[in-house]
Amino acid sequence: MASYPVLTFLVFFSAALSSTCDGGKVLVYPLDGSHWLNMKILLELLHSRGHEITVIRSSTSWYISEVSPYYTSITIAQDHSHHIESQDFMTSFLKRSIEIRRREGSLWAFFEFYQNLFNMLEESQQDVAKMVINIFENETLIMKLKKTEYDFMLLDPAFPGGVLLAHYLQLPTVLSARWAFSGEAHSIIAPSPLSYVPQVLSYNSDKMDFFQRMKNVISHMILVYMHYFVVNPPYQAVCDKYFGADVNVMSLMQGADLWLIRTDFIFEFPRPTMPNVVYIGGFQGKPSKPLPADLEDFMQSSGEHGVVVMSLGTLLGDLGPELSEIIASAFANLPQKVVWRHIGERPTSLGNNTMLVKWLPQNDILGHPKTKLFMSHGGTNGIYEAIYHGVPILGLPLIFDQIDNFVRMKARGAAEMVDVTTLDVESLTNTLKNILDPTKAYKEKIQKLSQLHHDKPMKPIDSALFWMEFVMRQKGASHLRTESYKLPWYAYHCLDVMAVFTAYGLILMSLVWVSCRCVIRAVISTTKSPAKSKKE
Repeated sequence: MASYPVLTFLVFFSAALSSTCDGGKVLVYPLDGSHWLNMKILLELLHSRGHEITVIRSSTSWYISEVSPYYTSITIAQDHSHHIESQDFMTSFLKRSIEIRRREGSLWAFFEFYQNLFNMLEESQQDVAKMVINIFENETLIMKLKKTEYDFMLLDPAFPGGVLLAHYLQLPTVLSARWAFSGEAHSIIAPSPLSYVPQVLSYNSDKMDFFQRMKNVISHMILVYMHYFVVNPPYQAVCDKYFGADVNVMSLMQGADLWLIRTDFIFEFPRPTMPNVVYIGGFQGKPSKPLPADLEDFMQSSGEHGVVVMSLGTLLGDLGPELSEIIASAFANLPQKVVWRHIGERPTSLGNNTMLVKWLPQNDILGHPKTKLFMSHGGTNGIYEAIYHGVPILGLPLIFDQIDNFVRMKARGAAEMVDVTTLDVESLTNTLKNILDPTKAYKEKIQKLSQLHHDKPMKPIDSALFWMEFVMRQKGASHLRTESYKLPWYAYHCLDVMAVFTAYGLILMSLVWVSCRCVIRAVISTTKSPAKSKKE
């Protein structure tokens, strides 16, 4: 075919044209920050298959660009940034969270911790609800969205504005999720027994003693309170106004066609699941590419000791001078070289072995043969990249689900974590050296997880693509969806059946009791009659 350039051109042009014609239309309602980094991978994949993608974003969006070669955007005007879109707010929230954790153990600190979290979530959900109302009230935009005839809507349910919009437009729905607006995504769609399924912020594993199960129940009750009194009210107000009082966000989410859960059971503890759940944990993992020349030279200069990599993800880059000095001093005590993604003032105690960078190609550097350890805040993106490349992890969990994530990795024997509130140079240095010690099992354990992660019939990213296109082809996936969400809570738990059984049982027992009393009275009266006759 190389000898016939015109024929080659026509063949490839026809293939490209066919791909474009067969392509679907996807409406996307994403979430900013690290959630967007996940969603962007899926959008690039869909675009490569010839699908037409439209992304709804706020005018204050931090990461979601208005112009992209992979999608067209619809920008919704916002008066101020959502909290998740503000670096200043997230830095302030982190500082406040650490201050509260330093007083951990007191009842007052417990209430302060949740009050701080609830305030942030409540304000964020209110902003998202207002954005949804702006969309609903924009008749021109709504008419445009309806006329486009999208094949399905792809969204992140952590802030479920997209769930409401999908219901308004009556579109098949695919959720890309790890967390939902009121807790862990599994808990919304699948049974989650509290005896062995740890709740978010419980810091439990799946092996719980009595007191840990008690703590798990308390954590669950807090999540129930959060749902009804913190995160759900703004969305329920939207449902009441536009859909009716019999509609709520939770049932809309449970009615989604497909859940792409960004985890798997290499990382997550085993638990019940549902047919419309597809596990794509680690879908962002890929072989490493060559590093920039200056970074490669630094890596090679580490010799036999190798390199420690530290990064705190997209939302959190600056820990403040006090913690930064402690970390810098600990790094200076290591024979390894260190690459540290650091935003903020340069620590005065920084050693000659440490390179500070504003940005680093995290996947590529974790895949480098010189990398010996990854020090991370505990975001699932970084954890899965470390699993993909088989790099042990030292956790410095800060906020949200990060401690829970490291509880899972520690249970697998592939990580350790340190407490940011009690951090000092000596303890951090000792922990770093312990994980880097080749006689320890951390490297062996993480490599085993990496082998399990790679040993699959289909790559997670290919599973995500297949099922998204399945929803396109089949106009949904209702046959995989349980109808349990349509049941009232008492019917779901069969309380009505148990009440009837109890009533029947009580009636039967009453009848038996009455019958026994009648028999006993008859026997007594019969016994008394002969005795009375003899006396007479």
